[in-house]
Amino acid sequence: MDNYDDSTLEELAAMVCGDEPGMKRRAGWELAPFLRRAGWEDVPDHDGSPRHRWVHTILRERQEDQTGDTERVILRLANRREYQQQPADYDAVIQRLQEVLALEGLRIDYRKGQPFLIEYDPDEPPRPQRVELKVAITDIVSDPDLAPAVQLRLDEARICQEHGAYTSAVIMLGSLLEGVLVHAADVRTATVPLTRPARDTRLQDLIQHAHTNQWIDQDAKMASDLLRTYRNLVHPLAEKRAKHSADFDTADLCWSTVNAVLNDLAASHPH
Repeated sequence: MDNYDDSTLEELAAMVCGDEPGMKRRAGWELAPFLRRAGWEDVPDHDGSPRHRWVHTILRERQEDQTGDTERVILRLANRREYQQQPADYDAVIQRLQEVLALEGLRIDYRKGQPFLIEYDPDEPPRPQRVELKVAITDIVSDPDLAPAVQLRLDEARICQEHGAYTSAVIMLGSLLEGVLVHAADVRTATVPLTRPARDTRLQDLIQHAHTNQWIDQDAKMASDLLRTYRNLVHPLAEKRAKHSADFDTADLCWSTVNAVLNDLAASHPH
């Protein structure tokens, strides 16, 4: 049942109107259609009064009726379908929405691309900050045909992560890791060479090969071994045996791993 603080309703009204910089602005005539897309019934058209006051008032009224309509507005604001023509506006809205919801002990998460609300404790220790990618794929992959394919996997893994397809993100990142390590083994001069062609070498051995030749650091090697284990969860039976399925934290850890490996490969790349 809806029981949001009035200051939260004020913030939601502001996001619906979109008057803050970087947010999608909705004119008066667009407000009622937005609420209908959110799943509201019997929505009156905007009466020409100040937009923010009109939305705030109607949010208050619906909350008093305990219709669940406040949550519907929140989920519609977090729905990417609202931003198909202005995708850049989504980031500003979702960032502000998460900040406001945190004060209510809630946050937005995604499952199969659809937003939903989960409980959130703002006093919980924050997740470790993800290792950020500091280089371009072309700094690591010299093959002009391979580099776009690697970049595509990076982009698709990000899309999977954002839409809650965490297992798919992990699989994509594992594929990317294997591809860049095969390329490195093919084009770099190794102090300790592989005993078989790189394309026929297991990911575990490619990771060890990169570490032995000082292309990646020890921490990146250890994290890569963990990513390799998670990637095996692509097989449902392996997931069943492990009694673990990929979640946000799993995928986020794998992102840090891949970014660390790519950073190390770029730093050790002979120029």
